[in-house]
Amino acid sequence: MQVLIIKNVFTEGPGTIADYLHAEKIPSTLCDLSLGDAEPDLGSFTHLVIMGGPMAVYEMERHPYLKNEAQLINAAIKANKHVLGVCLGAQMVAHALGARVYAGDQKEIGWYEVAITPEGMKDPPMSSLALDGKSAAQVFQWHGDTFDLPAGAVRLASSGLYPNQAFRHSDRVYALQFHIEVTPKIVFDWLKGEQGIDLKSVDAESNRIYAPYRVRATNFYRKFFRP
Repeated sequence: MQVLIIKNVFTEGPGTIADYLHAEKIPSTLCDLSLGDAEPDLGSFTHLVIMGGPMAVYEMERHPYLKNEAQLINAAIKANKHVLGVCLGAQMVAHALGARVYAGDQKEIGWYEVAITPEGMKDPPMSSLALDGKSAAQVFQWHGDTFDLPAGAVRLASSGLYPNQAFRHSDRVYALQFHIEVTPKIVFDWLKGEQGIDLKSVDAESNRIYAPYRVRATNFYRKFFRP
């Protein structure tokens, strides 16, 4: 098993995804496209992980490397690799699968509950994120864009504002609109300069829920990162 992680901006790294891979001694390669890193050949990789970023899928002319990234995702899907897209990465996966990506009505920033669909509760990785006794997950959001559900995809989670919070395509491709990889420090560092955010309240919530949240995220990784 070998994992290729794609970054779209310096500040949005793999967080606890990298922690899990390191702990399990799973080899990984980090490629930051925003810094001009060359994309490694997909051949030796079993898994592709695409992280977030503040840019939009429909801004590819401003961020040309997103065009190459879309081709990389498409190639990974066609090669039957395991693929995980997070936030912008989820939108890029949706785009690669032919779905429309567009601006939502309002931003979601902070910890939110998303409803896990009946199909999501049957899905081993997605159901790992469920709160005890609930068909819901508490997750960190920071996005203003959304996407249509790609043809052939299964919706795994939704919310009132954004019905497509997570989906699976085939049994190997996962897209999460939310940030599964965060820690309290990552959340704090991201939001400390953001206007209109009650940082003290968000930080307190991060620290209150983080221990059980980390366990659920780790269980998701354990079930996604398989041969």
